[in-house]
Amino acid sequence: LDLEALLDRKPKALSGGQRQRVAMGRAIVRNPKVFLMDEPLSNLDAKLRVQMRVEIAKLHKDLDATIIYVTHDQTEAMTLGTRIIVMKDGVVQQVDSPKNLYDKPTNLFVAGFMGSPQMNFIDCEVEKQGEDIMLHIGQARTYIKVPADQAKALVDGGYVGKQVIMGIRPEDIHDEESFIEMSPDSKFETKIKIYELLGAEVHLHFDIEGFECAAKVNARTDARVGDEVTMAMDVNKIHIFDKDTEEVITN
Repeated sequence: LDLEALLDRKPKALSGGQRQRVAMGRAIVRNPKVFLMDEPLSNLDAKLRVQMRVEIAKLHKDLDATIIYVTHDQTEAMTLGTRIIVMKDGVVQQVDSPKNLYDKPTNLFVAGFMGSPQMNFIDCEVEKQGEDIMLHIGQARTYIKVPADQAKALVDGGYVGKQVIMGIRPEDIHDEESFIEMSPDSKFETKIKIYELLGAEVHLHFDIEGFECAAKVNARTDARVGDEVTMAMDVNKIHIFDKDTEEVITN
């Protein structure tokens, strides 16, 4: 717990984060069958929080004990949890593995809660064009062709001609020319509003027909603020939600 240098100090001489680590140590040495941790890393600085997250993961593996861990930090939940319960206003929204929560959220709240930047949400109208089901965004001619399995769910659910909410994660919007060429049914044009360099990746912020969106792209991108760019979505990664109930229709 990185407390060796503090062993001679009295409790009043410890910071809040140090006291949290002492409390964890006191719990560990009792060798319980179940740990209850209520935001144990909340008072730690960013570097120590990452370090302690690794230590808790090791602890879980070594002690083979159940840990019930309460947190508002989705990174802690995703990295430490084997099963995650997502709650809103005291009501359970979904109980699942971290991967399923991220890939197959059951409603709009869970979809927006997991992931940073959060999932992009865009209002669309479901239209049938010949044999194809399209999502029409806004008043302009921006259409996204829906894959066959998801199209069937929309038709069977009676959503043709109705408004739905499409969700797409930032990492599933691409600006590489090779991807755009292979995705003629999901490309769109937009103007970059904000450029954020995070080292290995760049977050681009822009509008799609008035809906604010973000894309997580390679740091080698040429896009900069003010540029008019063409981008494309990975249609196999879109999520579609009922506009009234906010429950998932298909993902």
